[in-house]
This record gives sequence, C-alpha cells and structure tokens, in this order.
Amino acid sequence: MSTTKQEVIRLLTAQSEPLSGERIARKIGVSRNAVWKAIEQLRREGYAIEAATNRGYKLAGAPDRICVPEIERWLKAETIGARMELHPALDSTNTRAKALAATGAPHGYLVIAESQSGGKGRMGRSFFSPAHSGVYITYVLRPKLLAERAVMITSMAAVAVARAIESVADVAVQIKWVNDLYIAGKKVCGILCEAGMDFESGMLDYAVLGIGVNVAAMRFPPELEPIATSIGNECGCEVSRSRLIAEISNQLEALYGQLDTCAFMAESRARSNVIGRDVLVLRGDERFEARAVDIDDQGRLVIQTPAGLRRVGSGEISLKLR
Repeated sequence: MSTTKQEVIRLLTAQSEPLSGERIARKIGVSRNAVWKAIEQLRREGYAIEAATNRGYKLAGAPDRICVPEIERWLKAETIGARMELHPALDSTNTRAKALAATGAPHGYLVIAESQSGGKGRMGRSFFSPAHSGVYITYVLRPKLLAERAVMITSMAAVAVARAIESVADVAVQIKWVNDLYIAGKKVCGILCEAGMDFESGMLDYAVLGIGVNVAAMRFPPELEPIATSIGNECGCEVSRSRLIAEISNQLEALYGQLDTCAFMAESRARSNVIGRDVLVLRGDERFEARAVDIDDQGRLVIQTPAGLRRVGSGEISLKLR
C-alpha cells in the first residue's frame, strides 16, 4: 500500500507545474497537514522541493535514490516490471525473487535493491553491489520454454540491457558470451538466470533473471579495477538509475515475444566481442583454448578446436589478450 509520502512524490514527479497543498491533499485523500509533513520528510531525504506562495510545491531535484514513481514515469511495459518491490538492502535480489516465484509471484514481478550484501555472479562468484551506485534487479519470469533452452533468456536479456544502457547514455555496449556486457573493453553488467524446472514436462516452471549494472561513477576494489567499469566512468555524466530500470523493463518486454523465434540472436551476434577471437573455455573440469567463430540461434558458442568445430551451450569463457 502506498504511503502519503510515496503518493506526494508520485504527483510531483508527474507534474512540471507547481501543485498546491490543497490540490495534492484532495487528489490523495489526506489532510493538508499530512501533505506538509510528507513534504518535510521528503526534503530530509534529499528531495529539493520548492514552495511558492499561492502557487504550491514543485520538485526541483531528487537524491541519488531509486524511486518507484520515477520508474513508473518512464515505464511503458505492461507486464514485465509493472509490479515491483524496492528494498534499501538485500542479501540477493535473486534469492528474494526465487522465494517469491516458488510461492506464486506473477510473471514480470520485479525485485529491486539499493545494495546487496551477497550479490550473485556466475560460478558461485559474488557481484560487487555498493549502495546508491548500481542497478541490482531480478525479474520473475514464467516462460513456456524447455529447460534446455533456458540460455535463450540470458541471450535475450543481454540484448535488452545493452539497448537500455545505450538509450540513457552515449556509450556502445558489447556482449561477452553469454552473460556479461562490456563498455570500452571492461565489464559493466552481469546477468544471472536461475530456473525452477517441472521435471515431468521438462519445461521451466519459472526463471529468475538477475541483472546487475554498474551505473554511477565509482572506484572499484583493486582486483576489479583493471576489468570493471561503470556507465558514469565511461560517459562522464549522471544517469538516472530509476529510468534505466524502466528502460530495461521496456526492452525486455519488447524482446520477450521473440523467445520462440530467437530473432534477437542477430543483434546478439552483431554486439559480440567474442566472435573472431581466441578464448579460454571453462566447462566443469574442462579447460581448453579455442577460437570463437560464431554464436548459433540456440545461443551456443561455436568454437574452432584442433579436433574441429564444436558447439558450447554452457560454461564460461575468458578472452585472451590480442
């Protein structure tokens, strides 16, 4: 249920002209005193709200916080991201989303955290998730898809997030098969898709799609400095994290209907920073060098080995220096 504070910021965000306290009170069904208290609380939280005599209140600036009304302002998607919850901090948005999915959360439900203490990467790694610096989100999806084709969700998401980043910042985004996004040769985003399976049908019961994007200009720990970047570090400008979340939802919904046809794979290949390069392939206990020559329509990496062409549907690769 929305609070008075949330309703006030929702109205101010959507309105470019000042709104009187009386009008705000009437719209949300509270007293003018309740509106005044909400305004004061928002100011203490860092919102710049101007008050002009006989004119009303106007939002002049917002703090570097993710704001649900601001997400909704940019949101065009009708299902994916249309219902959401926002947490100041979580262990992991994927963990929270899996619990919700197991108890019936609807398709498209979105979990957002300002920070994560146990952000998940692939292969059991952690994902660097400092407060007020990135987008840490997970969607509950319920695709009609065979479990063996779950990799297509990650491929689709990579294209969607690349488009979303480019819509809010003047940067070019590439995809490192299968779940990392790069700007200027450094990782800016990681994607982790985890799934629940119906063993009788072999179909996915649900998928949780976790996305972590480094947004604000930031300094990374020494071990990440050579390989990680952020949108702010690369474009030198501030990017609204709320708007980026909305744009990711919009792009996911635009591409979701292509899971059957895999039409998005053409763009995935075009954005690849892997094709044509020597790579180190890591699959379980396997570890071998190969040359990436293509990505097929099932999202598998086609590699050239001394024994011939091989298609890799899972695992991880490291790019070898040119």
